[in-house]
This record gives sequence, structure tokens and C-alpha cells, in this order.
Amino acid sequence: MNKGKILKILVDAMGGDNAPDEIIKGCVEALNEKNDFELVLYGIEHILRAKLLDYNYPEERITIVNTTQVIQGHDLPIKAVKEKPDSSLVAALNDLRHKKGDALVSAGNTGAVMTGALLKLGRIKGVDRPALTSLIPTKKSLKLLLDAGANSVCKPVNLLDFAIMGSIYMEQLFAIKEPTVGLLNIGSENTKGTDLMKAAYELLHNSKINFIGNIEGKDIVSGNIDVIVTDGFTGNILLKFMEGVGEFIFSEISNIFRFSIFTKLSALVVKTSLRAFKKKLDYAEYGGVPLLGVNGKVLKAHGNSNSKAIKNLIFNSCRYARSSVLQIIKSKYEEMEEYYN
Repeated sequence: MNKGKILKILVDAMGGDNAPDEIIKGCVEALNEKNDFELVLYGIEHILRAKLLDYNYPEERITIVNTTQVIQGHDLPIKAVKEKPDSSLVAALNDLRHKKGDALVSAGNTGAVMTGALLKLGRIKGVDRPALTSLIPTKKSLKLLLDAGANSVCKPVNLLDFAIMGSIYMEQLFAIKEPTVGLLNIGSENTKGTDLMKAAYELLHNSKINFIGNIEGKDIVSGNIDVIVTDGFTGNILLKFMEGVGEFIFSEISNIFRFSIFTKLSALVVKTSLRAFKKKLDYAEYGGVPLLGVNGKVLKAHGNSNSKAIKNLIFNSCRYARSSVLQIIKSKYEEMEEYYN
């Protein structure tokens, strides 16, 4: 990839619980911090322009594409994508398909983003089901969880696909040679778990990825597993639970330091460490991650994303757009097809 290229990032400005306000604010913050990209905002033009009046930013680096429809969080994904062709999400996906941008970002309806990406971009040949990914903070560094909610019901081969694509992502974006892959289960023995997990274990064990076996939930935070593989139902529960636990822990720690004058003084001593800890648990620091397996570079952020999350989402989209992850995944599946044929 040409590292000097000015990227064009397509933004679903109407997608998300806090759209368009936090989307606009995050876009402006990103533009004012880095200068190697341009943004195309999709949404109701007069609303977006009115919001932008509150900010100073390099106006020549923002283009607005007017759309007349909005996909809401409660909309049924397939119905919304088909019946709202002039929504900000669908219009942006159409332009990505026609190579009018390098990557697309959205904090909108997860099901609609996945469905829209499949219908408009298609899946990579050989991939049965794309996966929604999520970055997990651990003792050592960020690790990758997939699927994080796109596929509630999976087949064993889907978990193998998740492992292959996740390994490529971590190797290319995080420079981890031969990333370790663990299958999330109720025990480390290969006889544990459901029929799905047992069959997936065999596929992963016989593959060429760096599979270390089954892992339990407590193993995730150790940081020894680079790619955590599971079905979307389990993955989404795990992700939401970790978010809730993180908020709970920091809230309790804050309450402890407010207890008395002595604890308040203690808080001053460890203030820097507390801030670093809070930053580590804050999903907004990670912005968003890609849908792996779709034939295009689409990144999804938390539905409740604030401006900081959107800013980091845009930065992550630039890293992903400049990477060769998509091309390598395609090549990998072409090689596999030739091998098995």
C-alpha cells in the first residue's frame, strides 16, 4: 500500500445512538489531529452542515453526500437495508462498492451494517460467514475477539474461518508473528463443550494456524492468547460483560478514594496510574474494528460511541485501509481452494 496516499474515509454520519452530534464532533477532532485522510459524510445534509457550523476544521477535507433516510437501532436489518436505499449507511456502502472510498465507518445498527455489507459488497470467496471483531484489553496488550455478535448460530467451519482471518489481522495490524489462537470453552480438555466446540476443536487442531487449544474465560485477560475464537452469541455476552465489569471496578475504586480525607490524599499519589487503568478499560480508546470476511473495508464502532471513539475509529480505519489484510485473506482462501481441489 502507498503510505503517502491521502485516504478517503466514508462515514455513516447518521448511524449510532449519539448521531449525528458525536459523529460530527469525532470527525472534526480527527481532522484537526491528523492530515493524511479526507472524510465523506453521508446523512441529511442541512442537519450535518448546521452541526459543522459549531467547529473550526479544514473544510476542504470534508464532503457531504445528502441522503434522505436513516436506519434506526430498532430497525430489522434486512428490511431496513432493502427498504431504505437512500439511508446514510446504504449510500456509503454503495459508494465503497464502486471504489469511491478506501474504507467505511459506522456506529449504527450492527445487524444492518453486517447485512448491508454482505448484500452490497459480498463476502470473500471461500468465507462462509464474516465475523464482527472486537479488541479486548488484557494484562499485556490488546487482543482480538471474534465473533463478537454477528453470528449467533455457527458451524464448526465458521470458527475455523474466524481463526484464520483473526490471525491474519493480528499479524498485519499488530505485527505479531504466528498469533496464538484459543477456542473459548468451558474447559481446556478437547472433550469439553458442545458438539460445535468439539468439532471446531478438531478443525482448528488440524489447521496450520497457531492453535493452542481450548481456553476458559479466565484465561483471556492473561494476554497470552492473541485471537479468541467463539460463536457470536457467546462472544457478544462476553464483550458486554467485560464492559460492565470494567465500569463497575473503576466506579468502586473511585468510591473507595472518596471515602475520607486520607483516601483522597492517597488518590493523589496514584492518580497517574488510575488514569492509565481507566484508559485501558475505555472502549472509546479503541474506536472500532473491521468486519472480517466481507469484500470491502468496513469498520464498526460501539453504538453508544462518543466523539473520542469516533476519532479513534477513523484513525483505525486509516490503518486498516493502508494494510494488506483484505488482500491477504483473499489470497489465503484462494490457496486453500486450490489445495482442496
